Amino acid sequence: MDVLYPRLLVSRFADCFRFYAAVLPPLTGAGLDKGVPDGPYANWEVDGRAVLVLFDRGAMASVLGTGALPAAPAPAQDAAMLVLRVADVDKALALCLESGGVAALGAADRPEWGPGLRTAHLRDPEGYLIELQSYS
Repeated sequence: MDVLYPRLLVSRFADCFRFYAAVLPPLTGAGLDKGVPDGPYANWEVDGRAVLVLFDRGAMASVLGTGALPAAPAPAQDAAMLVLRVADVDKALALCLESGGVAALGAADRPEWGPGLRTAHLRDPEGYLIELQSYS
């Protein structure tokens, strides 16, 4: 049973599906459990536990009756971030960028955040902030 897992509500479902389908298996070992590029739902799992779920934002708004509301105020500071612990931040960042991610902040050592920590920050095709991190 999944106790907690991230679900991203996205407008660009097909783009996000392709991005996560390309990066989650090599970076986390997660495999696609359900879903297709056309949506409206997809989830990736490791050992039967959800790692990430994508859900079409319009479909969720339809259920909630909030379809007439704006998607988000822009610009705004990030309110959430997906963190992926990876073996090699630089290689993971390269894979993410090749797969449609957009760099936000390049790879850097972050000893002030933790001993041996290296991070990079990027955005998925929907604009969600992702931190890649590794500890040496």
